[in-house]
Amino acid sequence: MMLSRKIVPRTLAGLVCRAYSADANRNYDIVVVGGGIVGTASAREILLRHPALRIAIVEKEPKLAFHQSGHNSGVIHAGIYYKPGSLKAKLCVEGLHLSYKYLDEKNVPYKKVGKLIVATNPVEVERLNDLYQRSLANNVPDVQMVDQAKIKEIEPYCEGLKAIWSPHTGIVDWGLVTQYYSRDFKAAGGDVYVNFKVAKFAEASDNLDYPIVVRSEKGDEIRARNILTCGGLQSDKLAEMTGCSSVPKIVPFRGEYLLLNQDKCHMVRGNIYPVPDPRFPFLGVHFTPRMDGSVWLGPNAVLAFRREGYKWSDVNVPELIDALRFPGFIKMASKFVGAGLMEIARSALIPLQVRELQKFIPDIHEYDVSRGPAGVRAQALDNDGNLVDDFVFDHGKGNTALSKNILHCRNAPSPGATSSLSIAKMIADKIEQEFHIGK
Repeated sequence: MMLSRKIVPRTLAGLVCRAYSADANRNYDIVVVGGGIVGTASAREILLRHPALRIAIVEKEPKLAFHQSGHNSGVIHAGIYYKPGSLKAKLCVEGLHLSYKYLDEKNVPYKKVGKLIVATNPVEVERLNDLYQRSLANNVPDVQMVDQAKIKEIEPYCEGLKAIWSPHTGIVDWGLVTQYYSRDFKAAGGDVYVNFKVAKFAEASDNLDYPIVVRSEKGDEIRARNILTCGGLQSDKLAEMTGCSSVPKIVPFRGEYLLLNQDKCHMVRGNIYPVPDPRFPFLGVHFTPRMDGSVWLGPNAVLAFRREGYKWSDVNVPELIDALRFPGFIKMASKFVGAGLMEIARSALIPLQVRELQKFIPDIHEYDVSRGPAGVRAQALDNDGNLVDDFVFDHGKGNTALSKNILHCRNAPSPGATSSLSIAKMIADKIEQEFHIGK
């Protein structure tokens, strides 16, 4: 069935991001729940393909990209790490090219600073060779294996035996990019509602054209034909509202960064990364230059005590208990208990984290750094303690509108920001298929 609507002229006031208004037109063909970069990019892509549709984004925070999309390292990844032939590898490399094209078209500031993945011992050199073959299989553009002399040419203060050099890895403010996606979306006729925290999805008994009521915690309502949720840290909770399983469960992990003092920032030109250790699920500390000229060092990876907990003092007891009692977390924690305790120690003791950084740049000392910002990663876990490393889409059970007409994107794994435009294309394809749009 082809969804359509009458095109209504929009005033400039209708193009601004706004809180819910009771007198707004509340009926939408599609409502996207979640205003992070994946939700915003997907809403934009769907509306650009189908400009006759009436589409809204609802976001619980006062602005878009409030959590993961605005609290990440800001790297434009090139697709080196991912299994050849995997969806993540395909979407990342495609997303890299789409991102640079978009940033150039919109004049969004970015820097193509490159990335070195540096091996500091013979064991890492062997892993680096495997990683290089993987990058070639993934068609990572212009990737090279370089020796010590070339490492010094690229990063004069960096020590290493060999390295992978990715010249097209870049940096950008992904929160700003999300705002640009939102501008495109609103200019095409979309509506964005902030401060709208979804509390319930319900069936509308009085309106078969818009059978789903989206109700906020404040009691505001929006009606929808179809819904896409891209909830990030809340994605499993949104899915449970429509009868989906609680698994995969989102367990929040906080990554804490150190800041390199300004008088030492000249020592880091581009991204400097370690060779991943396949024994552990997280990458390890690295050097990340930022668009403002600062340099972030880290992150570590520790359990956050609430879904959106950016400090040790951010505690939500029910959310913490929910994570700690989940069998998948218990199994994962038991497998990595030693590594987990070391991450906690590095969080508490800056010298331990600096020691890791000195493997790459020996001239950085404890007095050269200070505590910096943090981000929280929405890590999806299964019941066996495995990190879910692929996309997960879900519907509720049954034959009601709450099951058939709501599609949950429960996991959009890293690098979601780099891949946002390619992910949006994939989600738009899926929306067209699931909801019979354009047919």
